[in-house]
Amino acid sequence: MTNRKWILSIIILAVCSTSYLQKNTEAKSIKIKLIFQERTLTATMNDTPTARDFLSLLPLELTLDDYAATEKVSQLPRRLSTKNTPAGSNPSVGDITYYSPWGNLAIFYRDFGYAGGLIILGRIDSGAGFLENWKGSKKVRIELMDIKQN
Repeated sequence: MTNRKWILSIIILAVCSTSYLQKNTEAKSIKIKLIFQERTLTATMNDTPTARDFLSLLPLELTLDDYAATEKVSQLPRRLSTKNTPAGSNPSVGDITYYSPWGNLAIFYRDFGYAGGLIILGRIDSGAGFLENWKGSKKVRIELMDIKQN
Protein backbone atom coordinates (compact mmCIF):
# COMPACT_ATOMS: atom_id res chain seq x y z
CA MET A 1 0.00 0.00 0.00
CA THR A 2 1.40 3.40 -0.93
CA ASN A 3 1.76 6.16 1.62
CA ARG A 4 -1.04 8.10 -0.02
CA LYS A 5 -3.50 5.17 0.21
CA TRP A 6 -2.42 4.46 3.78
CA ILE A 7 -3.01 8.09 4.82
CA LEU A 8 -6.39 8.14 3.04
CA SER A 9 -7.38 4.90 4.82
CA ILE A 10 -6.46 6.41 8.20
CA ILE A 11 -8.49 9.56 7.47
CA ILE A 12 -11.54 7.53 6.40
CA LEU A 13 -11.28 5.35 9.51
CA ALA A 14 -11.00 8.42 11.76
CA VAL A 15 -14.06 10.09 10.17
CA CYS A 16 -16.15 6.92 10.41
CA SER A 17 -15.11 6.32 14.04
CA THR A 18 -15.94 9.90 15.03
CA SER A 19 -19.34 9.68 13.35
CA TYR A 20 -20.08 6.35 15.06
CA LEU A 21 -19.09 7.70 18.50
CA GLN A 22 -21.18 10.87 18.08
CA LYS A 23 -24.28 8.89 17.08
CA ASN A 24 -23.92 6.43 19.96
CA THR A 25 -23.22 9.18 22.50
CA GLU A 26 -26.26 11.13 21.32
CA ALA A 27 -28.44 8.02 21.55
CA LYS A 28 -27.58 7.68 25.27
CA SER A 29 -28.20 11.36 25.98
CA ILE A 30 -31.68 11.48 27.50
CA LYS A 31 -33.34 14.86 27.90
CA ILE A 32 -36.11 15.81 30.28
CA LYS A 33 -38.26 18.89 30.81
CA LEU A 34 -38.95 20.48 34.18
CA ILE A 35 -42.17 22.40 33.68
CA PHE A 36 -43.00 25.13 36.17
CA GLN A 37 -46.00 27.44 35.86
CA GLU A 38 -43.90 30.29 34.48
CA ARG A 39 -40.89 28.55 32.96
CA THR A 40 -39.65 25.30 31.42
CA LEU A 41 -36.10 24.08 31.93
CA THR A 42 -34.41 21.23 30.08
CA ALA A 43 -31.88 18.82 31.51
CA THR A 44 -29.59 16.08 30.27
CA MET A 45 -29.65 12.89 32.31
CA ASN A 46 -26.72 10.58 33.01
CA ASP A 47 -26.72 7.03 31.73
CA THR A 48 -26.60 5.27 35.12
CA PRO A 49 -28.85 2.71 36.82
CA THR A 50 -30.13 5.30 39.31
CA ALA A 51 -30.88 7.88 36.61
CA ARG A 52 -32.65 5.25 34.48
CA ASP A 53 -34.71 4.21 37.53
CA PHE A 54 -35.69 7.87 38.05
CA LEU A 55 -36.64 8.17 34.37
CA SER A 56 -38.94 5.15 34.77
CA LEU A 57 -41.08 7.26 37.14
CA LEU A 58 -41.77 9.93 34.50
CA PRO A 59 -43.99 11.77 33.93
CA LEU A 60 -43.99 12.92 37.52
CA GLU A 61 -45.59 15.83 39.37
CA LEU A 62 -43.79 16.99 42.49
CA THR A 63 -43.83 19.85 44.95
CA LEU A 64 -40.38 21.30 45.48
CA ASP A 65 -39.42 23.02 48.74
CA ASP A 66 -36.30 24.98 49.56
CA TYR A 67 -33.68 23.25 51.68
CA ALA A 68 -30.70 24.97 53.32
CA ALA A 69 -30.86 27.90 50.86
CA THR A 70 -28.96 25.64 48.45
CA GLU A 71 -31.34 23.21 46.80
CA LYS A 72 -34.97 22.42 46.00
CA VAL A 73 -36.13 19.05 47.31
CA SER A 74 -39.09 16.71 47.03
CA GLN A 75 -39.94 13.21 48.15
CA LEU A 76 -40.21 10.68 45.35
CA PRO A 77 -43.01 8.09 45.14
CA ARG A 78 -40.48 5.33 45.88
CA ARG A 79 -36.80 4.81 46.57
CA LEU A 80 -34.50 4.51 43.56
CA SER A 81 -31.95 1.84 42.80
CA THR A 82 -28.47 2.69 44.07
CA LYS A 83 -26.74 -0.16 42.25
CA ASN A 84 -23.16 0.66 41.19
CA THR A 85 -23.26 4.20 42.60
CA PRO A 86 -20.40 6.16 44.14
CA ALA A 87 -20.38 6.67 47.91
CA GLY A 88 -21.30 10.33 47.41
CA SER A 89 -20.74 13.36 45.23
CA ASN A 90 -19.91 17.05 45.17
CA PRO A 91 -22.87 18.79 43.47
CA SER A 92 -22.74 22.00 41.47
CA VAL A 93 -25.36 24.52 40.38
CA GLY A 94 -27.86 22.78 38.11
CA ASP A 95 -27.21 19.22 39.27
CA ILE A 96 -30.28 16.99 39.61
CA THR A 97 -29.54 14.49 42.35
CA TYR A 98 -30.98 11.69 44.46
CA TYR A 99 -30.20 11.71 48.18
CA SER A 100 -30.40 8.02 48.98
CA PRO A 101 -30.50 8.25 52.81
CA TRP A 102 -33.78 10.19 52.63
CA GLY A 103 -35.05 8.94 49.26
CA ASN A 104 -35.59 12.42 47.86
CA LEU A 105 -34.86 14.38 44.71
CA ALA A 106 -32.64 17.44 45.15
CA ILE A 107 -31.96 20.08 42.51
CA PHE A 108 -29.06 22.38 43.38
CA TYR A 109 -29.12 26.10 42.67
CA ARG A 110 -25.91 26.71 44.65
CA ASP A 111 -22.68 24.74 44.78
CA PHE A 112 -22.37 22.40 47.73
CA GLY A 113 -19.56 20.35 49.25
CA TYR A 114 -19.25 16.59 49.21
CA ALA A 115 -22.25 14.68 50.57
CA GLY A 116 -22.28 10.93 51.24
CA GLY A 117 -25.27 9.16 49.67
CA LEU A 118 -25.81 11.90 47.07
CA ILE A 119 -26.08 10.55 43.52
CA ILE A 120 -25.99 12.89 40.52
CA LEU A 121 -28.75 11.94 38.06
CA GLY A 122 -28.22 14.68 35.50
CA ARG A 123 -27.83 18.40 34.99
CA ILE A 124 -30.05 21.31 34.02
CA ASP A 125 -28.86 22.55 30.61
CA SER A 126 -29.22 26.26 31.45
CA GLY A 127 -31.24 28.60 33.63
CA ALA A 128 -30.75 26.84 36.99
CA GLY A 129 -30.46 30.27 38.63
CA PHE A 130 -34.23 30.53 38.21
CA LEU A 131 -34.59 28.13 41.15
CA GLU A 132 -32.88 30.51 43.55
CA ASN A 133 -35.30 33.35 42.87
CA TRP A 134 -38.51 31.85 44.21
CA LYS A 135 -39.63 31.32 47.76
CA GLY A 136 -41.97 28.73 49.22
CA SER A 137 -43.23 25.56 47.59
CA LYS A 138 -43.54 25.23 43.85
CA LYS A 139 -45.08 22.52 41.71
CA VAL A 140 -43.11 21.02 38.85
CA ARG A 141 -43.97 18.46 36.21
CA ILE A 142 -41.01 16.41 35.03
CA GLU A 143 -41.31 14.53 31.77
CA LEU A 144 -39.20 13.02 29.04
CA MET A 145 -38.51 15.31 26.13
CA ASP A 146 -39.73 14.21 22.75
CA ILE A 147 -36.59 13.48 20.75
CA LYS A 148 -37.96 15.68 17.92
CA GLN A 149 -37.84 18.70 20.25
CA ASN A 150 -34.00 18.58 20.58
